[in-house]
Amino acid sequence: MKAAFPGSFDPPTSGHINIIQRAAGIFDELIIIIAENKQKKYLFSAQERASMIQQLVKDLKNVTVTVCDCLVVDFLHRMGIKLLIRGVRGLEDFSYEFELSMMNKTLDPQIETIFMTTDPEYFVIRSSSIKELASFNGDLHSMVPPLVAKALKEKYI
Repeated sequence: MKAAFPGSFDPPTSGHINIIQRAAGIFDELIIIIAENKQKKYLFSAQERASMIQQLVKDLKNVTVTVCDCLVVDFLHRMGIKLLIRGVRGLEDFSYEFELSMMNKTLDPQIETIFMTTDPEYFVIRSSSIKELASFNGDLHSMVPPLVAKALKEKYI
């Protein structure tokens, strides 16, 4: 069974990697979709985000990474994927993700969404907070993998 885990991953966090590793253990094939939304301003380019995640999941043989600049449901339809993974940390995330899943279901009734909670140690990690902390040269070791911490520091030097 194939599943997809879409997100902006700007930057990829330890929480993202936790969900990817766990989902990879459940599904036969997991596709990580790097969202490229022209309405958003990203710190890292789509290619930089994809490269970081590819390096972080290189040992997971059933995981691939791709960039998508269209509606996720359109991409899933083209790829023959009916299962969408969404990570949630708490009620605020769940509320947003639930609304998004309802929109996706309206766009393509065959798409099913599974919500995966992050492990407790990643509960409060938000990409926006990580970027802010990085801009002040804060300690990121518990929030992002070393590869991502290095890339963040290079962006803010």
